[in-house]
Amino acid sequence: MKVKTDKEDSEKNRSSDHTCLSFKFPSVPFPDNSSSKHGISENGFASDTFSAGSPRSRHKLTMLVLKLSLVLIVVLALTGSFLWTISITTSSRGQIFHSHGYRRLYEQLVSDLWDIGELSLGPARLKEVEFCPLEYENHVPCFNVSESLALGYSDGEEYNRRCGHGLRQNCLVPPPGNYRIPLRWPTGRDIIWVANVKITAQEVLSSGSLTKRMMMLEEEQISFRSASLMFDGVEDYSHQIAEMIGLRNESNFIQAGVRTMLDIGCGYGSFGAHLFSKEILTMCIASYEASGSQVQLTLERGLPAMIGSFTSKQMPYPYLSFDMVHCARCGIDWDQKDGILLIEVDRVLRPGGYFVWTSPLTNAQRFLRNKEMQKRWNFVRNFAENLCWEMLSQQDETAVWKKTSKKSCYASRKPGSGPSICSKRHDGESPYYRPLEACIGGTQSSRWIPIKARTTWPSRAKLNSSELQIYGNFYVLLHGFGCKISLNQHLGRK
Repeated sequence: MKVKTDKEDSEKNRSSDHTCLSFKFPSVPFPDNSSSKHGISENGFASDTFSAGSPRSRHKLTMLVLKLSLVLIVVLALTGSFLWTISITTSSRGQIFHSHGYRRLYEQLVSDLWDIGELSLGPARLKEVEFCPLEYENHVPCFNVSESLALGYSDGEEYNRRCGHGLRQNCLVPPPGNYRIPLRWPTGRDIIWVANVKITAQEVLSSGSLTKRMMMLEEEQISFRSASLMFDGVEDYSHQIAEMIGLRNESNFIQAGVRTMLDIGCGYGSFGAHLFSKEILTMCIASYEASGSQVQLTLERGLPAMIGSFTSKQMPYPYLSFDMVHCARCGIDWDQKDGILLIEVDRVLRPGGYFVWTSPLTNAQRFLRNKEMQKRWNFVRNFAENLCWEMLSQQDETAVWKKTSKKSCYASRKPGSGPSICSKRHDGESPYYRPLEACIGGTQSSRWIPIKARTTWPSRAKLNSSELQIYGNFYVLLHGFGCKISLNQHLGRK
């Protein structure tokens, strides 16, 4: 009788336990001959009580864990950004943080991280993010030519980057209706799907750039390869440039100190695609285009590219960033605005670097009777000389200059014969779209090192202790700036 009573008490307690659990996790009956009946597994550990929950309860628990995880990620990101700022401020003795440009970068970074946190609060908020209207298919944040024209901007300034201060519209930009996954590299470098880009046949035929040559295949693909040298002479063109510099061919660019190149108005990236096989990293930069975008087609090929215009603002690169700057019929009138655009090229060009310009204007023999063209060409040539650029060669429509490696060249110029040297206040490292400067910058930077004096690639990939003292903080700042751009572009398309 006592045994029976104990058994009944045990069953009541067990029933009570199940009732407590069933408040959120309804009980599931187990076989009587299983040890799991008492919540104990065969190995002596307690069984997972949540396994007895309903799918709805498990879903709620999963969403709760996800919300807490996302909140933790945002907190860690914000904490990391604060610690990063403090470390940079300490190492640079406060000079960088107090720079207006980097203060804006920091504030925008915090704002972007906050937006990420809001978008990640849970499914209820995510349901609010809908697809953007169809006209947003080619929307690019901060670039709106029609709006700039309505505001009165002209003479090329309508292509400048302008970010409005209104509320950001959170929506998902839809891909093209017939979008197809790009072909695997390196095939995708030379062949892309027509449906993935916005371009018309007329825009292809009217292309005047040497690097915009291409042909259609089966009406579904665009091919950038051709067996005809008359149709696609990029290889011969790059070989010609190498010879004008004094090299045997383009394979010797690395030995000459050329590793990074900025291609202004890059066409469709064919020049950079060819040099990629020679271990040259080429960044394409071109103005915003609603259709037939050079940047869009270059990115579709898997090559680096970004939208940019420097009619009134500096290019978004620090001083002394590139070993070569290239312009092949890029549509820029270098003789305009008193040569300030050439000064901007000098700013991003490393000491001993090369400026390559291909244009009908450089072929003076064709304009012997055209005094206006002769005047424009003479201005560029004389202004380049006042920048301490040495003209190495001029063949057909291509001219090559070499930037000086010696700072003493600027002091040896005739008084008033060229742009002055930037003061220390204007010779900063902030790459945040500052106004164009009419002075020569970078001369006071510790990174003023001739390209031939630097370690050649691939040894340059690893910096020694002395190089870290020169480039360490700069690379951290550049990394932070790149993170900001990535966040801004990612959120800007939502």
